[in-house]
Amino acid sequence: MTSYNHLKDEESPYLKQHVDNPVNWYPWGEKAFKKAKEKNMPIFLSIGYSTCHWCHVMEEESFTDKKVAEIINKNFVAVKVDREERPDIDKLYMEVCKIMTGGGGWPLTIFMTPDKKPFHVTTYLPKNDKYGRKGLLTILPEIINLWENKRVRIEHVSNNILSQIKSQDNSNEVDLKDSLLTDTISILERMFDDTYGGFGNTPKFPMSHYLLFLLRYWDSHNYSKSINMVQKTLEAMRTGGIYDQIGFGFHRYSTDRKWQTPHFEKMLYDQALLIFTYIETYQVTNKKIYRDTAKEVIKYLQRDMLSTTDCFYAAEDADSDGVEGKYYLWEEDELKNLLNPKEFVLFEQIFTIENSNHINLILKDIDYYDKIPEIKEKLFKSREKKNRPRKDNKILTDWNGLTIAALAKAGFVLNSDYYIEMAAKAAKYIYKKMRTKDNRLAHSFCNGKITEVNNLDDYSYYLWGLIELYQATFNKIYLAWAVNISDEMIKYFWDNDEGGFYYTSTENSELFLRQKEGSDSAIPSSNSLAAYNLLRLSHITDDLSYKEKAEKTINAFSDKISKSPINYIFLLLTYYRLENPFVKINIIGNKNDDLSKKLIDNIRDRYLSNIVLNYEEKNEETKISICQDFVCKQPTTNLDNILKYFD
Repeated sequence: MTSYNHLKDEESPYLKQHVDNPVNWYPWGEKAFKKAKEKNMPIFLSIGYSTCHWCHVMEEESFTDKKVAEIINKNFVAVKVDREERPDIDKLYMEVCKIMTGGGGWPLTIFMTPDKKPFHVTTYLPKNDKYGRKGLLTILPEIINLWENKRVRIEHVSNNILSQIKSQDNSNEVDLKDSLLTDTISILERMFDDTYGGFGNTPKFPMSHYLLFLLRYWDSHNYSKSINMVQKTLEAMRTGGIYDQIGFGFHRYSTDRKWQTPHFEKMLYDQALLIFTYIETYQVTNKKIYRDTAKEVIKYLQRDMLSTTDCFYAAEDADSDGVEGKYYLWEEDELKNLLNPKEFVLFEQIFTIENSNHINLILKDIDYYDKIPEIKEKLFKSREKKNRPRKDNKILTDWNGLTIAALAKAGFVLNSDYYIEMAAKAAKYIYKKMRTKDNRLAHSFCNGKITEVNNLDDYSYYLWGLIELYQATFNKIYLAWAVNISDEMIKYFWDNDEGGFYYTSTENSELFLRQKEGSDSAIPSSNSLAAYNLLRLSHITDDLSYKEKAEKTINAFSDKISKSPINYIFLLLTYYRLENPFVKINIIGNKNDDLSKKLIDNIRDRYLSNIVLNYEEKNEETKISICQDFVCKQPTTNLDNILKYFD
């Protein structure tokens, strides 16, 4: 394969996809920016990821086109970034995109000065004018004219953007109102789709953090509508096309209100958060549909996404053979040829088959989810003969942290040593092997190469996984690792002046600004999970300094939480737990004796969002103590006295 650019030594699957483009791509690095300064050329920065459908479209339309490449190569220094490999770069320029355009998405297209200051930002661009928007061949000459003739205007625009971003990070500390939780529930009720579940209209994302919030609100307030919204959403997703009915796992989002037509890529973080959500909902309802869905998604991860490192790959593409969803879609004649007449009749009773050339399987009824397993297996084996979508084989510390948390939670609730072992192996690999040269957590690993960079996501998401592992096993090694990761996170990311955590570490000087991320997106923000799990850790270890950091993080974002609680919903959860502290249950003695086992069985069968567990191994009769507000009651062997705290 001929290499036209500077990406040949990169390991990122996304960058490798562009190695034979005629565009003279550089990876992000000093070489590119030095050239831009020496040649006085603007930067053409393109950010995407390997499983992104519209990234593929823009490559095929424009980046393989010699005319487009000639214009870019002559007038710009072109830089390609994998957003999953460098989320620090992506988050900063995505924030710029939101400020300048009111929205965002990938591929992200940025025109910027040699010192990395953006002056024009957009997302996908067609080659020629269409879809009611300018094409790349129209915009490139306009940008060239700006650069050559209106440099003062460019400087003014970029400085204005920088000031807006900096002002967004400034936040006044305010007192949060007691009504904030109920106000947020009211917002969710207005957003909720009573007919099809989920929130908003189209596109529809799983939004697991909304559902986890609703579960906790139900637990604390016994509000039936809260749990009803969760069940409606989870069941609609499980029956819909957003779920892979044959091979399991969830696609990234639905393009329609009914969850029928998905964007077909599968992301590791969605699988992790949805496993966690279905398992917690199973604890609340004891409905096997939720348990079985979580088990199916875990089966998908184990079968298709587990790497030789014992960690999990990042994603699977939406496209195969150049067509989005081709791997997952069926034709009616194809189904009739594969199934005998009796099987096809059964199949039609379970799944919706519309008069379409391309059928995505949708259950007619939630009670049908576990029917016709032999027919499903037949379809699965047939589908396996097709060309699979490409797999992004990066190992990402942050997304694996979420997956560790989900597997540990599932292992605890379902009493599965196998799930816990999967979580433990992944956690060990990250702690021992995912390290930079200076022994920090590394963000990504691919084809034998570790990125020498990390971010707050890596620490806060992995911390969640370690705490869940400790809760599931009482193995002190995971608690020790959690303390170590927390201390490193505070050392390298904490803002000593205003509280809260920066997204990039103190040594990351590649960007023109250190951001603080507090608002949730498709997943909870890094600050919210850092604060939530530091608060849990403070109760487990009785270290009040962790509680203080959680409280200061809430204070740092308090003005934003107050103005837009729905966008800071996981920080709001932490605030609630500051006001209504966790209850710690201490097991003192032997975790394997009858008293301990009976206690754990009771906890396993209940949804208890307000407790944390701790184990003190002692060679004496096992006793249990309850600790509230960092004060512990007298240890007892009377299980009934302990269980009353659960009622």
